[in-house]
Amino acid sequence: MSDLSVETTRIPGLLVVRLPVHEDNRGWFKENWQRAKMTALGLPDFGPVQHNVSFNAHRGATRGVHTEPWDKFVSILSGRAFGAWVDMREGESFGQVVHIDLDPSTAVFVPRGVGNSYQALEDGTVYSYLVNDHWRPGQTYPALNLADPTVAIPWPIPLAQAEISEKDQTTPMLGEVEPMKPRKTLIIGALGQLGRALQAEFPHADLVDLPAALGETSEPLVEQRAPASVVETAPQPLDITDPDQVAAWPWGEYGVVLNAAAYTNVDGAETAEGRRIAWAANAGAPATLARLGAEHGFTLVHFSSEYVFDGTVDPHTEDEPLSPLGVYAQTKAAGDVAVATTPRHYLLRTSWVIGEGKNFVRTMAHLAATDVSPSVVDDQVGRLTFTDELARATRHLLDIGADFGTYNLSNGGDPTSFAEIAKAVFALAGRSADEVTPVSTADYFAGKDLAPRPLRSTMDLSKIESTGFVPQDAMVALRDYLARYSAG
Repeated sequence: MSDLSVETTRIPGLLVVRLPVHEDNRGWFKENWQRAKMTALGLPDFGPVQHNVSFNAHRGATRGVHTEPWDKFVSILSGRAFGAWVDMREGESFGQVVHIDLDPSTAVFVPRGVGNSYQALEDGTVYSYLVNDHWRPGQTYPALNLADPTVAIPWPIPLAQAEISEKDQTTPMLGEVEPMKPRKTLIIGALGQLGRALQAEFPHADLVDLPAALGETSEPLVEQRAPASVVETAPQPLDITDPDQVAAWPWGEYGVVLNAAAYTNVDGAETAEGRRIAWAANAGAPATLARLGAEHGFTLVHFSSEYVFDGTVDPHTEDEPLSPLGVYAQTKAAGDVAVATTPRHYLLRTSWVIGEGKNFVRTMAHLAATDVSPSVVDDQVGRLTFTDELARATRHLLDIGADFGTYNLSNGGDPTSFAEIAKAVFALAGRSADEVTPVSTADYFAGKDLAPRPLRSTMDLSKIESTGFVPQDAMVALRDYLARYSAG
């Protein structure tokens, strides 16, 4: 009896699993699917939802090559079979073939887009397969002729002597097959600061945006503000808080959903209207996406905030207990809890986001250009996060297949206060840094009805750095950003 093992093949993602079979005079027993042991050896945690069994009455029964739009875990429950798989996915491996003999000690993980076929080698062969989506009538998918000479599957029993369905006898040859495209990427909140950066990093993604009322923003505490930037019309609206719109959306077409949408008006969230919107956008919508991710198997990337902490710990780590202060912070924390329930998720906690649109750095640059001398809080300390850096980190985690979970992400370098950042912007604009007057949060709050802010926003970046990602220094990124902003 061999140990459980997982072997790679020349088709990317197609894995052969060797199963221990325990035999005695009564027969045999095996663990046909054992999630914990198999995923520890590299099998994807693909979340099967349906178990199908095919009984093949006679030797020579031959089925396939079928390319259903889901992952499969195939195995033999009784008898023997010859299994063959053809990569039908768009890409360099299109047309690649793998074939092996199957008995109860062998199983195969077949990723979406790889055609599956087999031939029974004994009467009464029972073929089993777990799938991670429900079969539905009317679904279409690529199929390949069993006799295609290009792939030249070496069937042990000649096809002329095999039992083949009429449908499988009329499927096209490889040159006539349209390769299966990969599941798409969806960006929600595509016209926000982060959404625009994600568009640049994921240029072929589908784009949707929340209704304008669900995407208001606010800035750090500063006495003078710049006019809001003009925002283009959203390419396609999708209200994640509307059950009818959610039900009508084709979630099964997506492999990755990037949720960059949020209500970030920290002070507005303290009002009766803002509180309702913030809970819907920041907590309810992520909970809906988490449920959909579990149901459809897509990877959910959700962007959160250091506001989920009260700012008394320095630096913040990924496992720090949540301790939100105001309503906005509470809704973001609730969203974090919801996202963590879906199996395939990356939760990126970030701080002080700067991108294309209304933000603190652009406000300071505008004030520097218009001879305004602002007062800026100097006891809120953290690091800037530029949206292109956040998008780059997102791409990095997805590309390397990093462990799912929570990651802190900001630009690197020494922590600074908002006042220090404002002084740096003024100096880069040719104004004296001394024209920025530091003020404490307590003094700034005096006589104003504002939401509480965390004073310490610096995050520990060691977890994402351990994946090979190196954050760019925030001050270097600031200089580059202002150079682009000035040129524009």
